[in-house]
Amino acid sequence: MTTSETTDDQPGGQGIALIVGGGPSISASCARLFATNGMKVAIAARNPDKPALIELEQTHGVHRYACDATDRAAVEQLFDRVVAEHGAPSLVVHNIDGRFKGIFRNPIAEVDPDMAFEVLRNSAFSAFLVGQQAARHMLTNEPNANGAKGTIIFTNASGAIKGYAQSGAFAMACHAKSGLAESMARELMPQGVHVVTVPIDGAVGWTREDGKRAHWLAGESVNDNTLDPDAIAETYLQLHRQHRSAWTAEVILRPWLENW
Repeated sequence: MTTSETTDDQPGGQGIALIVGGGPSISASCARLFATNGMKVAIAARNPDKPALIELEQTHGVHRYACDATDRAAVEQLFDRVVAEHGAPSLVVHNIDGRFKGIFRNPIAEVDPDMAFEVLRNSAFSAFLVGQQAARHMLTNEPNANGAKGTIIFTNASGAIKGYAQSGAFAMACHAKSGLAESMARELMPQGVHVVTVPIDGAVGWTREDGKRAHWLAGESVNDNTLDPDAIAETYLQLHRQHRSAWTAEVILRPWLENW
């Protein structure tokens, strides 16, 4: 398939979706939904052999790739492989916010600078690398029926809109990623590439093996007090299908019971 053939006519079509940051929550929900709606789906993770990703391959034909999204050469190779094997993507989702448990609830005077740098590298820098490659390839796409060449979605977190106390390093990374997305939107949207940042303001409770939705810190979901990743995926697909006369540049998602 050549680049000029990678169209994604709305609302159906055989567009190519690439999700970077594969896991059992938002990424898995997006992969299932995109595949169900007729898209070819590729998903990349440092460890592509996670059970959730293998299941996606078996049940929805999702293509798995290994990629360290903080490594420039690895990201370039990922896009080159996806384009060579499937065609240029019309939808790219960067779903890495760089968090890990040790970065939260630490006074600024006590935060390990190396840890702060790792969060920034995993979040904002990986978003830059993925966004750069996505832009390079999408700009060569032929416009679809909506006049769009593609959509780039950056998943973000509460730290993009509010810096919590004792979470300075994470807030720094989230704000950096948000700034990147805003700059890219201003540059690329007039060229036909839709760029969106999506701060997830709340805990995401994904369905576990016992059938219950839960979050590692917030616990089991009760009365939809945590975000359902399937609902997040629905929003992502809607963003991809938006008419260019009313493109969204930022949408904040939070459960109806979230204190904000």
